[in-house]
Amino acid sequence: MLLLGAILLAIFVLPSPWGLVAIVAGGLTDIFESVVLLKWSRRRRVVTGVETLLGKTAVVSTPTQVRVAGEIWEARSDEALVVGEEMLVTGVDGLTLQVSRPSRAPR
Repeated sequence: MLLLGAILLAIFVLPSPWGLVAIVAGGLTDIFESVVLLKWSRRRRVVTGVETLLGKTAVVSTPTQVRVAGEIWEARSDEALVVGEEMLVTGVDGLTLQVSRPSRAPR
């Protein structure tokens, strides 16, 4: 946007040497803004996918399913799953979550 403004200023308002200065300054500012915004947007990790469930609390719905973030998932555990118990999601294998009791979960 600044580059467009600099071009318009250079054509209609500024005298000869200052028009070129305005275009160059506007172009450099545009490039700087683009680089800063690109770096800023890449610093955050995307928070989508099954991997975001790791470390979340799951409530056992059935002996083979848990509810995490409002969704029901198939679950597997080394211990028996008791309906209503809170478990910690420790791994993902396809569409099956590996869960364990929070006190025994690996950190």
